[in-house]
Amino acid sequence: MTPSRAAGACALTVAGSDSGGGAGVQADLSAFAAQGVWGLSALTALTAQTFDAVDAVHPVPPSFLGAQLDALAKGFRIAALKTGMLWSASHIDAFLAHAPPACPWVVDPVMVATSGARLVAEDALARYREALLPRAALITPNLDEAWLLLGDGVERGHGATAWSPEALRALAERLRDRFKTAVLLKGGHRYGDPIDTLATGHGLRQWTHARQQGVHAHGSGCRLSAAICAGLARGLSLEDAVEHGLLWLQQAFRTPLTLAPPAPERVLSWPSAPGVRTAAVPLDSRTK
Repeated sequence: MTPSRAAGACALTVAGSDSGGGAGVQADLSAFAAQGVWGLSALTALTAQTFDAVDAVHPVPPSFLGAQLDALAKGFRIAALKTGMLWSASHIDAFLAHAPPACPWVVDPVMVATSGARLVAEDALARYREALLPRAALITPNLDEAWLLLGDGVERGHGATAWSPEALRALAERLRDRFKTAVLLKGGHRYGDPIDTLATGHGLRQWTHARQQGVHAHGSGCRLSAAICAGLARGLSLEDAVEHGLLWLQQAFRTPLTLAPPAPERVLSWPSAPGVRTAAVPLDSRTK
């Protein structure tokens, strides 16, 4: 399938709701729209949160997650999907039992919020490792999530000395080999400029980005995995979808939106992908 043949493509997000609108399903659907795909959603949990704190989490019953997925499978042709917050092993099992198997899965292992709040139950980690990650087309952990997934022998991911480009490449390869899937290791949590590392069966590739100061990064990982998912739904290859998603996210940092207090002053925008008509900022625009 090529992008020109993917008109009307549907992408699915299976994730939690962010009441503040910056991350989760809300961010995913906005990213899908900016990429020109029709967004579908299956909620795994409701949260009470802002950009800076998660006050409460209310998981949906796993049976209802399955019911949402069954309804979507009957009513839509799903070209690609992404997962975000999957609260428990039971939620992962419900997803695996009801998710459409024929489309590529982008698994964003959302486990810890930027604020530090835990976003998975203790029993979910083993199911991630054993059952979910090996079935993904791509996984997109950040450095802390990589540490949780691999366990002993991996230091927590803060500090430029610990996470040089060479160390990031080695960590991405370790994740790829452990879970037998392509890995985009997100480097936004390292000190200095972010370095993102893609490890596939074809080799390694890295992107270094200038860190954008003064823009709240809440939801950046959700948006990136959603943009990659949308690219796959539009018919892009995995590497092209990753590169396009990274380019799109950087433009979101360069063209922030301004919110009224007490919200953060500058937050990520939703740039429009090339050839997509939306009310968002065009991808090729530049701030003055």
